[in-house]
Amino acid sequence: MNKNLSLLILSQVFGFTAANVTVFLSGIIGSQISPIKSLSTFPPSIYVVGIALSTIFAARIMSLIGRRLGFIFASIGSSLSCLLAAFAVYNNNFIIFSLSCFFLGTGMAFIHQYRFAAAESVEKEKAPKAVSMLLLAGIVSAFIGISLANYTKDLISGYIYVGSYIALACLTIMPAIFLSFYKNLKEKSNDKETNLKMRSYKEFLSDPRFIQAMFAATFGYVVMAFLMTATPISMHFVHNISVDKVGIVIQFHVLGMFLPSLITGNLVNKFGYSKIMYGGVFFYILTIILSLFEPTFLNYFLSLIFLGIGWNFLYISGTSLLVTTYSQHEKFKAQGFNDLVVFSATAIGSLSAGILISMTSWKIINFMCIPFLILILFSIIRADKKNPSN
Repeated sequence: MNKNLSLLILSQVFGFTAANVTVFLSGIIGSQISPIKSLSTFPPSIYVVGIALSTIFAARIMSLIGRRLGFIFASIGSSLSCLLAAFAVYNNNFIIFSLSCFFLGTGMAFIHQYRFAAAESVEKEKAPKAVSMLLLAGIVSAFIGISLANYTKDLISGYIYVGSYIALACLTIMPAIFLSFYKNLKEKSNDKETNLKMRSYKEFLSDPRFIQAMFAATFGYVVMAFLMTATPISMHFVHNISVDKVGIVIQFHVLGMFLPSLITGNLVNKFGYSKIMYGGVFFYILTIILSLFEPTFLNYFLSLIFLGIGWNFLYISGTSLLVTTYSQHEKFKAQGFNDLVVFSATAIGSLSAGILISMTSWKIINFMCIPFLILILFSIIRADKKNPSN
């Protein structure tokens, strides 16, 4: 633990509330104010699109002005986006609400870079544990964000959920305060590395370990976002389960996403990246198997916990492996490219979730995830054959 890592963890607690509340509320609000029922999941989906389209931009901005200022500006922008969302809900304006979700996604593109900043704040062998500690803060974030959103939803009488976004604006401005004390790390590169040509995207993709890291994070995130986006709609509108119970499921899903971080970093160091990725795929398979049973509250509850654990194993191992596949002078290019792929694919999965859950069923959309698991397994096996050391 050091000062920068401590500040990043504190910022994650408050900054990541935007993601939790967006997942929890935006689909429900969208279904209430959308002029077209099939567009009810458009706000959470356009949020992911905002992340995808802003990843290269976020990496580029921070390569020019440094992580500190980039993170501070993103925090301020996220807070203003929450106020825009409150205005949109107050006026039942679906277009402005969707736009606010897009801007929240832009801010989240910067927040997702916290994990790389955390990995860079320690020695490379300690990167898995640093990333785990950062993601562990997501537990506090989930319970603060969703609980406060529920508690303040009737803050403005007659305008449900307006108060939720006003409260969220107060939470998302906090990282700007914490990160004003963050210190940009001085670039450390030797003369040989400085004179090296930066690799092209094609050259990155020719590295089996880079592909393995990117596939684990990408398809792990796609499956998680696809099923998580569909969950509130499937539970509340298809199976008539109360919003309060939906909130409990999402909270414990996020708990499943982040609580394993207590041990995931140590597991990666002990067993290696590939074995932890296999573990993530295993938990996803459990999620799919549970979809064969009756879609009760308990079924959703367990499924979403397993979904969260699977995501944790794949995301932490993928992120930790990625930082070993590039040189210091390539980091912003490699990180930006990785996140562009991760969140572009995730956006497509999230956008399709609402349409597919209305056309099919919970069981079918679970089985649609199997090809993504096969791709993850293929990338692990291929990389291990090329370089069995990991």
